[in-house]
Amino acid sequence: MGMEEYMTPGEIVGKSYNYIAGPGTYLNPSNSTIYACAVGLKRTIPASANAEDKRPTVEVVKEKEHGAVPEPGAIVTARVTKVMARLASMNIICVGTRAVKEKFAGTVRQQDVRATEIDKVDMYASFRPGDIIRAEVVSTFTKNELGVVSAESIAGAAMIPISWTEMQCPLTNQIERRKVARAV
Repeated sequence: MGMEEYMTPGEIVGKSYNYIAGPGTYLNPSNSTIYACAVGLKRTIPASANAEDKRPTVEVVKEKEHGAVPEPGAIVTARVTKVMARLASMNIICVGTRAVKEKFAGTVRQQDVRATEIDKVDMYASFRPGDIIRAEVVSTFTKNELGVVSAESIAGAAMIPISWTEMQCPLTNQIERRKVARAV
């Protein structure tokens, strides 16, 4: 690889008599100019020894996009992965309305599930693996709008919240206990 420089869309990358247009670039045949069509690094790749065309290929390689990152006070959507007596583990899916690209794990502690009746919280009755929950990062889970927002019943149907502590299967009418999030 040759020299690298930062490019933005519309910048001139080179001329077609010097280079072959590669990924992240396009050729304007009317002026033989190769332009960047991506934000990233300009890279020049030498032609292989047995290639008929000895011109190097020029490309603009996109920088890795960063997804949302959870931070204190952010509301996240997460999938419950494990439930234990005093906590539930989760993988964060979204921060606000933006999806995360990297893997972020979190924990909901028993004392953070509700604002009241903390001593009566049963983690097994509040969450099940696979539940989709809404939570606040590095804060508490005690707000009424935080909790299970989507759950699947034993029968495989999407459950419907019927109270702040129960969800119901529409197929079997079976009621299961959950810490249900208030609709926002």
